Amino acid sequence: MIRHNAIGIDFGTSYSCVGVYLNGKVEIIPNDHGNRTTPSFVAFGDSQRLIGEDAKNQVTRNPSNTIFGTKRLLCRSFADPTVQADMKHWPFKVCAMGSRSVVQVEYKGLFKILTPEEICSMILQKMKESAETFLGTTVNYAVISVPITFNSSQRQAIRDAAALAGLSVLYLINGTSAAAITYGLDRVFPEDHNVLIFNLGGGHCQVSVVTIEDNIFEIKAVAGDMCLGGEDFDNRLVSHFVEEFERKHNKDLTTNPRALLRLRNACEQAKRALSTSTQAPIEIDCLFEGIDFYTNITRARFEELCDDLFRSIIYPVEGCLRDSKMDKSQIHEIVLVGGSSRIPKIQKLLSDLFSGKELNKSVDPNEAAAYGSAVWAAILSGGFRR
Repeated sequence: MIRHNAIGIDFGTSYSCVGVYLNGKVEIIPNDHGNRTTPSFVAFGDSQRLIGEDAKNQVTRNPSNTIFGTKRLLCRSFADPTVQADMKHWPFKVCAMGSRSVVQVEYKGLFKILTPEEICSMILQKMKESAETFLGTTVNYAVISVPITFNSSQRQAIRDAAALAGLSVLYLINGTSAAAITYGLDRVFPEDHNVLIFNLGGGHCQVSVVTIEDNIFEIKAVAGDMCLGGEDFDNRLVSHFVEEFERKHNKDLTTNPRALLRLRNACEQAKRALSTSTQAPIEIDCLFEGIDFYTNITRARFEELCDDLFRSIIYPVEGCLRDSKMDKSQIHEIVLVGGSSRIPKIQKLLSDLFSGKELNKSVDPNEAAAYGSAVWAAILSGGFRR
């Protein structure tokens, strides 16, 4: 049965991306701001609900009702140490409903309890709407990429969220598998070609070893860390500057959610800048009680603050190699995926692990999972043509 216009969605912790296979190629679909990735943010106000960039852009004005990082809450109990640790960095209220973690917001003057699945469905609905605007027709089917570390309950939660968004899930594809399709689609390998896909996004680290031969992809092993990603690096920077502000001004920023979010946004921008520069400024006017905060961070200091987190990426890589029963010398390519894979120290650690091997940066790290998901959606829906 042909299901026209099945889309591929990379539903990320920090950003999401959607693509469609059209006229023999994948089109990554821009959102209503013209951007090819959309922040995974949902905001609730007195009169309306905002999703994506509009939600993120107003976060400092409405911190307690702007929700992000929701994927890390899926099927996790309120007592889960990861949830408790993340809550210290979130301005919105996470509470328990039975043993489940849920979110409390104020919307149109009323307090509402929302499950992580409901929040996730709103982001998926935004991806669906972007695709429908681009295609000029209704979209009902999708392939959605998920972390390889997601268990069956978390995968079902994504299916439930998609159903709430009006989408039937053709397949839940592992993010690294989708990236492998992106890497290998237009390449011909007459004999076994072993690829290590390293995917470091906003909330998860995922690794796969894939063997490709004559357009046949065989997953040899997978590994990952559910609690390691770009948002954890942001948290380290935020904690560092909270301490610096208190040391300089004897003021505790953690008492003010709005100030903390403004600092967080500045830290995320600085982190990105440090991938191409050796130093980045932090400049925030009237951060707290009329005090301006002007400082900077060097790449070396950033690497020092995150040293243990950066080095922990090695464990899933080594575990994946061990499970695949392959030696490092048997890996032909190391393909980088996910925004945080751009961090120079991460790249150096990976290269050093493989004796200085050059890393493959041929795929767009922000779009690779959506691209591969769109190809798989076309294959499953009968629309793929080589």
